[in-house]
Amino acid sequence: MAVEGVDPCAAVFASRLASDRWFCWEQPDREFALAALGVVLEATSRGSRRFRDVARACLLVDAVYDEPPGLPAGAGAVWVGGFAFDPEGGSTSPWSSLAPASLVLPELSVCRSGGETFLTVNALVQPDEDVDLRARALEGRISSLKQSPLPLLDPHPTGRVEIASVRPPDEFERTIAAATDRIGAGEMSKVVLAREVSAISPAAHDVGAVFGALREQFPSCFCFCCGTPEAAFIGASPELLLRRSGASVSTVALAGSTRRSSDPAVDDHLGEQLLRSDKDRREHTIVAERIARLLRPHAVWVEAAPEPEIVKVANIQHMATPIVAQLAEPRSAVELAGILHPTPAVGGEPSAAAASAIAELEQMDRGWYAGPVGWMDATEDGEFCVALRSALIRDREARLYAGVGVVAGSDPATELAETEIKLGALLPLLAE
Repeated sequence: MAVEGVDPCAAVFASRLASDRWFCWEQPDREFALAALGVVLEATSRGSRRFRDVARACLLVDAVYDEPPGLPAGAGAVWVGGFAFDPEGGSTSPWSSLAPASLVLPELSVCRSGGETFLTVNALVQPDEDVDLRARALEGRISSLKQSPLPLLDPHPTGRVEIASVRPPDEFERTIAAATDRIGAGEMSKVVLAREVSAISPAAHDVGAVFGALREQFPSCFCFCCGTPEAAFIGASPELLLRRSGASVSTVALAGSTRRSSDPAVDDHLGEQLLRSDKDRREHTIVAERIARLLRPHAVWVEAAPEPEIVKVANIQHMATPIVAQLAEPRSAVELAGILHPTPAVGGEPSAAAASAIAELEQMDRGWYAGPVGWMDATEDGEFCVALRSALIRDREARLYAGVGVVAGSDPATELAETEIKLGALLPLLAE
């Protein structure tokens, strides 16, 4: 049904129960938001076939969709959630409530698109169930939706947030140096290595307030939050993994980063330097070529922009190449996510060698960091971002993640400094 005057994400944060799963997704500049509450069905899996398993589980649901014609993508029945970076990822206790692959059909979803807002209700009804009783329960769930605004960040009046690198920064530099040695030996041409920082607050982190600050500061990014009763995975990612609309697929190769400046002339100069950087261009080309190569067997045509462009967000700017394709045969958004993940922007090249190096050198569980997060509707359209600029929040503790692409000639100190820039998206919000 169409509804008016509802902020989808604020409504879900205000209305969720302690026992609820929830999902928020918003790209403010595009005026698109999708939020969901509760669980009717969940498709989970792990291992190398997890994308295929989840896609099949979503599409095999024997469902009756009572939807008006002409709904925009994201309105109506929709599956929401994400995937761990690694096929067996999220094996450590902090990630225990987020499976390596998990998409949920929620009880309620609210989608805002093109100035209109739609509320969808899903229910699993057994043959012998009292339909009227179920309808009254759903009406109660709908009536419990609140329209309170997202809370503001409220720093603790006396306590201080304890911030620490899980592994010492100089150890991360040695890891970068070890990776460049492997690259020099011909083992691979690129590998992405990440580090983890913890922020322990004197009181529980307010996930709703953090989400509100993210969408305010990063309106061009994909602001997301996947919540369970135990934890919330939250972030503001600049990187679109894919968007499927019918037979059309859009994606972006995003690799190569530099800082921002408050001086517009200096800011533009930094972007120009990035475009002219041999190291960053090589890193970027690896990503763009792999994405196009992966799409070609499934497409009538694939077209990439002839030259990369600069994408600027609040605290960082990136080199980006838009890529579009026309599918040769139907492929769901989830299947396409499985084809593209992991891109060399978060894994490396070649993929298998990079995955082995990541497991050996990082010595941490990435969980859903750098994995696909997003949604797919009943028509199999949808979009997934790469879960960057993100943190896993559990009560007072937040675990933040940031990675860098390592190629021949990478400088360990420079790469460490780049992770600090990327951590600057979330860390100031969680340190208040």
